[in-house]
Formats: sequence, C-alpha cells, structure tokens
Amino acid sequence: MAAIYFSEAIVMKLNAIYIGDCIKILNKDIKANSIELIFADPPYNLSGNGLKWKGNKTGGDWHMVNEEWDKMTAPEYIIFTRKWIEGGYKVLKDNGSIYISCAYHNLAEVMIVLKQFNFKINNIIVWQKTNAMPNMTKRVFTHSTEFIVWAVKGKKWIFNYEELKNINPEKQKNGSLKQMRDVWAMSLVQGKERLKGANGRALHPTQKPEEVLKRIITASSNKGDTVLDPFLGSGTTAVIAKKLGRNWIGIEKNKKYADISEMRIKNTIYPSSLQTC
Repeated sequence: MAAIYFSEAIVMKLNAIYIGDCIKILNKDIKANSIELIFADPPYNLSGNGLKWKGNKTGGDWHMVNEEWDKMTAPEYIIFTRKWIEGGYKVLKDNGSIYISCAYHNLAEVMIVLKQFNFKINNIIVWQKTNAMPNMTKRVFTHSTEFIVWAVKGKKWIFNYEELKNINPEKQKNGSLKQMRDVWAMSLVQGKERLKGANGRALHPTQKPEEVLKRIITASSNKGDTVLDPFLGSGTTAVIAKKLGRNWIGIEKNKKYADISEMRIKNTIYPSSLQTC
C-alpha cells in the first residue's frame, strides 16, 4: 500500500503520512491513547554556521546541517520541545514508549521536559558513530556520539528482551546470545542505504541508520502495533516498521521529504499477515 497524504484528516489513518506541523497534528488528528511507540528525531537546533569541508579524503565533501527548520532561539526551542512532547504524551497508550534522538546540545531540554510530564526514563542509549565526522577546529575532542533517550508513560511497558538478544550482533565468548547493551556502535548512513540526489549529496541531512530503528521497534512494540514518527524525514521509521509487521504513522512538515519517504515506503513489502489499513 502506498503512503497516503493527509493535511487535515478527521479520522486517524494508519500507514499514512500527515503533512504539516506535528504539534497541531498530534493534538487534532491522532487519537489519544492510541500509539504503542513513538520514535522522534527532532531538530537539534544546531544550524546557522554553514560549515563545510571540500575534498575531505576520508568521506568526501562534508556539509554541516544548515536548515531553516533547525534554527531557533534557546527559549523558542524549549517551548517547541515541550509542545511536541506534550502531544506525544497525549497519543501514547498508558504502557507506551517514546524514543528521542538527540545530541549533547539538546539532551538537557529533552530530559527536563520528559520529567515534567512524568515520563520514566529507562535508558539513555549512546550511539557511537564508528565513522564520525572529523574535528575541523582541533580545539575540542572529536564528537563521535549521539544519544537516544528511551522513556515510558506507565509501568507495564513493552520490552522484547529475548528478541533483542536474537538480533544483537555482539555475542558471548562462547558464541551464545548476549544481552543488548545501551551503547550501539555503528556507522553513519553510507553506501546503498544513503539516499542521494543527482548531485551526489544526501537527500536528507540527518538520515538515521535502519539498524537503529530495527532495534528500537523490535524492543518496544509487537507485530500489529502502531509506531508513530512526528519528524518522519527520509522515512526510515516507517520503512522498518513496515518490514517488521507494524503499522505506522508519519508526520512531516516538508513536502519534499514526505515525497522521499513515500518512495521508500512504496518499495517496502508488508508481511502478508499484517492488515495495511
């Protein structure tokens, strides 16, 4: 089933992209207490300096994220964070989970707001980027990590411990399965997984690895559950949710990114056992 666009939907639809402001859509178009899992990759509020490095020998030309949607004052950003997390709280079921991707720049805002809404923070997952961008200034330690805050709304959250062990690439010394830890070492998106335009540049500046979403969706949802992404971007959340037999809802403000997501989702096959509408 191809993605369907809704700008002012009255009835909540599954497996659809809503185009518009996620704060408005979460409050008007998504049913309260209807979502098992939210994954959010909100703006980190880092744009503004337009840094770039031409001729980088290790990974080609490098451009720092410099988008209008990623530029807010500090007071604007904390208000924005509070409003969209409040909308997420409304739509999550009482045993629902929310995972929020962030960097050290916006980790504090995310943590404070989650606590204000009485979320229980279970883990702060550290994504260790094995191919992190180089340190251009040579005045600080090279930044090679991002964080994913996992918080839950109630007490009986979903956590598929055994399934995570089965997909954990790390093994015990004897080759047996190992618990998945909260440090994930993996590369930035590259190769065939990276979506690129005709000019060779990435179609979306903050595309997340499919492996990250595979672990999150496996951990905190079951087949047939609904996964919501309020900042859908390049569509990775919807693609992996679809592959794993979950329903999905995406919200994206930028029509260009929504079109990119639609193409990826259209080329992803649902398991035959999952109802798509």
